[in-house]
Amino acid sequence: MMGDRARPLGLRGNLTNYGDSEFALFLRTAFIKGAGYTDDALDRTVVGIVNTGSGFNPCHGTMPQLVDAVKRGVMLAGGLPVEFPTISLHESFAQPTSMYLRNLMSMDTEEMIRALPVDAVVLIGGCDKTVPAQLMGAASAGVPAVQLVTGSMLTGSYRGRQVGACTDCRAYWGRYRGGEIDDAEIAEVNQQLVSSMGTCSVAGTASTMACVAEALGVALPGSATPPAVTADRTRVAERTGRRATELAREGLAIGDVLTEAAFENALTVLLALGGSTNGIVHLAAVAGRLGYTLDLDRFDAMSERTPVLVDLKPAGDHYMEDLHRAGGVPRLLHELRDLLDLDALTVTGRTLGEELDDAPPPFDQDVIRPRANPVYPAGSIAVLHGNLAPNGAIIKRAAASQELLEHRGRAVVFRDAADLAARIDDDALDVSSDDVLVLQRIGPLGGPGMPEAGYLPIPSRLARQGVRDMVRVSDGRMSGTASGTIVLHVSPEAAAGGALAQVRTGDMIRLSVAERRIDVEVSTDELERRAAEADTADAEAVSRPGRGYGRLFAEQVTQAEDGVDFAFLRAEDYRGVIPRA
Repeated sequence: MMGDRARPLGLRGNLTNYGDSEFALFLRTAFIKGAGYTDDALDRTVVGIVNTGSGFNPCHGTMPQLVDAVKRGVMLAGGLPVEFPTISLHESFAQPTSMYLRNLMSMDTEEMIRALPVDAVVLIGGCDKTVPAQLMGAASAGVPAVQLVTGSMLTGSYRGRQVGACTDCRAYWGRYRGGEIDDAEIAEVNQQLVSSMGTCSVAGTASTMACVAEALGVALPGSATPPAVTADRTRVAERTGRRATELAREGLAIGDVLTEAAFENALTVLLALGGSTNGIVHLAAVAGRLGYTLDLDRFDAMSERTPVLVDLKPAGDHYMEDLHRAGGVPRLLHELRDLLDLDALTVTGRTLGEELDDAPPPFDQDVIRPRANPVYPAGSIAVLHGNLAPNGAIIKRAAASQELLEHRGRAVVFRDAADLAARIDDDALDVSSDDVLVLQRIGPLGGPGMPEAGYLPIPSRLARQGVRDMVRVSDGRMSGTASGTIVLHVSPEAAAGGALAQVRTGDMIRLSVAERRIDVEVSTDELERRAAEADTADAEAVSRPGRGYGRLFAEQVTQAEDGVDFAFLRAEDYRGVIPRA
């Protein structure tokens, strides 16, 4: 899949079809000269810069500075930088969920890359769904590409305690729901949780995908962890622009980098980071664009041999700025060296092993643990099967209450997110701490978009009694900033006919992480009878939109194990399974 190593086409690339290619070039140069370009500028390698800035996206608030630095790097390498916009998604500013729009952003990214005369692209993203969307789109487009993340926010301080979004958001909100702090204090906390522009400062999805992009080899070494508002981040941007220009001339396409070996390295880093479970879905989607499928059982086996080494919230105590000071992803890769495929090619044009040989030497720090002293010994994410999840489910056991990993309890069922919101804080709700909270219809179809509603709140009556965790089961997702004993990604989802839809309040549910099982103690015959007797409300709950993007989403979206991508966007040619056997 190596790219064409001939001289880049520059403005001759992707010419508009007028039936006369020379006229198309004549017209293109005439219009662009109206912006003040000279022939010398227009005769250079063109590097496109994907600008995802938005007033609704504070994670991308440093976009102008990053774009300027990338342009500087491109020009220092003798190229012509041209920025262009695509959709911008922010986790807190997208209804019903940014995941619903991730595939649309990937399509926007792919089609703009295909349409414009770019010899290489720099993908600037940061917030949860933007980096995977860009990698999905660029993988399908197939051009040389480098990922540049916007970087994490700086932490704040509340009453002398270091705080940052968004694990601390959830911790303080839990205390507020439990009556430990009042309205005035939660308002005061709200002022301090996000102290600068940038992505969440813990091992949420944004930070996970930043580290995953570096481990994939599609981002420059050391580029994942510099905070958004630092000089380090700006220097990374300049280096990224320079390297993108070189990539265009070398013809090293993104598919040359995103190989089976690269995906395995990325999955290893996701596990060692104690990263977001969302990373599994996103990596499955990116891999699917290149013809690879994710085998959950092989991933589970990989998890069993990979320790969590990064002491980062929510599984640990530190923040992204601490990880950066500790040496970032290169330092983590050094500890994992024997678990990695060092022959994997990176966007630098060198192998991962060559990059690690030249990485800064290790030094004493307390964020990245040695293998002999892990944060969690192995198996931070476990894959479950059972009659509730024939196609799989996952649990982030490193962030769970260990005493709940083997549990049998009565189901308390919520039909959908609206039902949950209406009843979870009702003091009349029949629920105890030993019960299992079950939320249906928040999967890819049911959400729609598989929202991060899998982190069901503890019923307020129990929260006031000091209950901080319960077993929770859903076909949705959970933010990487959250923790708890939560079974996610149940597949098939309820809205697609999965057994989860047939669970009733009072059924007994058994979770055994040791056995990798999640089951409802109801016979197959009874589950089938319930399915056959589904009432009109059930039929209405899974009705499909009649037009627009909603209809496309409902008709094409895949399940969690296939990345929640659109079926028609996956690669036409099958190339293999990741991880390899």
